[in-house]
Amino acid sequence: MKVLVDTSIWSLALRRQKVVSGESAELVRLVEEGLVSIIGPIRQEILSGISHPKQFEVLRSQLEPFEDLPLTKRHFETGAEFSNLCRKHGVQGSHTDFLICAVASLEKTSIYTSDKDFHHYMKHLPIVLHVPR
Repeated sequence: MKVLVDTSIWSLALRRQKVVSGESAELVRLVEEGLVSIIGPIRQEILSGISHPKQFEVLRSQLEPFEDLPLTKRHFETGAEFSNLCRKHGVQGSHTDFLICAVASLEKTSIYTSDKDFHHYMKHLPIVLHVPR
């Protein structure tokens, strides 16, 4: 099964390279097995907030090999539905988080994240979180 890797994991692996965490090691394993998926909004989050152009270019080149999954209006509409459903149950989240959930659900991928909010989402949404081996 493909794995949609969330910003939190990419950030741990790419921005904080001095510390090799379990999350980073798992990402390397997923990359080696060709299981990694990414979407444009995650790419944008990863690249946002970098003040040094050289650092931005290094990060952009590290992400270059990964093609974005194409997004359609169905992904965005499902993301809105998921947001509404979670709000109905008192669970708040970002638009990007619900888009990630929608993509994962529709494309039958798991989500690899260190963001604890996804544990709340999965109580109400048809998503699967990736469990590192």
